[in-house]
Parts: sequence; C-alpha cells; structure tokens
Amino acid sequence: MPMPPAVHHPQSAYDRTDLLAATAGGYFGLGNAQLPAPPMLMMDRITAISLDGGTYGRGHVVAELDITPELWFFACHFPGDPVMPGCLGLDAMWQIIGFWLGWSGLPGKGRAAGVGEMKFRGQITPQTRRVRYEVSLRQVRGGRLPLGIADGSVYADGACVYVARDMRVTLIGAAGSQVAASPCHAAVSKAG
Repeated sequence: MPMPPAVHHPQSAYDRTDLLAATAGGYFGLGNAQLPAPPMLMMDRITAISLDGGTYGRGHVVAELDITPELWFFACHFPGDPVMPGCLGLDAMWQIIGFWLGWSGLPGKGRAAGVGEMKFRGQITPQTRRVRYEVSLRQVRGGRLPLGIADGSVYADGACVYVARDMRVTLIGAAGSQVAASPCHAAVSKAG
C-alpha cells in the first residue's frame, strides 16, 4: 500500500486508491481523520465533494460502493437470505462525514457521535449493482471539538433505500497545527 501524502491537497473526487491511502492515517496530517480499512471501508470512490454544495449549501459528498455477491456481509447476514446490514449504510455515511471534515482541513480523529433518525425503505441484496451515498452537511463547527452534522440518503441502483437525519461526527484529539492551513479550512471556520 502506498504511503499517504504528508499534507493533503483537496480534490473534487477520489478513487479507490486515494481512499485506501486515507485508511493508513496521515492523509490529512499526522493524527487526524482517517478512513477505516477494508472490509469496513464502505465506499469505492467519492464522485463529488464540495464545501458549499448540498441541500444546505454547507458541504456535499456523493460516494459509491460497487456491490458483488462475494462481499463479506452477505455470507453472514443472513445465510440463505443475504442482505447488507442497514448499520453498514449508516456507518458509510458517518465515514463520509469524517472524511469531509478532514478534507475541509479540520484537525482531529473522526468519531461517530450519533444519529437523530434513520428510516429504511428498502434493502441492498447481492443482486444490487451499485450503492450511492449522498450526504449534505447541515452544520459544521470548528474550535476545540470540531463537529459535522449532516443528513443523507443511500440509493441501491437509483432507488432510495435509507434516509438518515441529524448524523453527527466529531473530531477528537485535535493535534493543533498538524494540518496545514488551507482555503478549505478558512471557509469552514467562517461557515461554522
């Protein structure tokens, strides 16, 4: 696995190689947000990421996961009736919010801090080809305990299967000046 860059340079999209680099730690600066490694990494790519897009104009991320019948969770949830656990869809959206916080330049390690409401409207099965996650940041706060609050939806082959409101991710153990100042960080601080 290649070593992540010492200082992250924000992009508008990320492929699997980029996301895998973000699992190793250090991608957003030493001691800052990182993605979980496979098999818990619940996305293959980020197709769009912005500071000012989305429903609330505070940030937006669109990510995708390719589905194959061989994915680890289908073998155990449930044998003979395989379905992706709904908690993994929620975890994927928490991962996306944490990634966005690091991408925006905020320091600290990402941790899920809650969800206000989650509704399931369908399911993801081995017959599903692609999952798309759409997350809109509603509130972003910098400072001693950075926090992102977002709403999101999960789509299975274009059909909405999960909707979550008031998802919260915080950044703990902010490492001071370990993240280089960037235009993204300045914009988030003003928006917060």
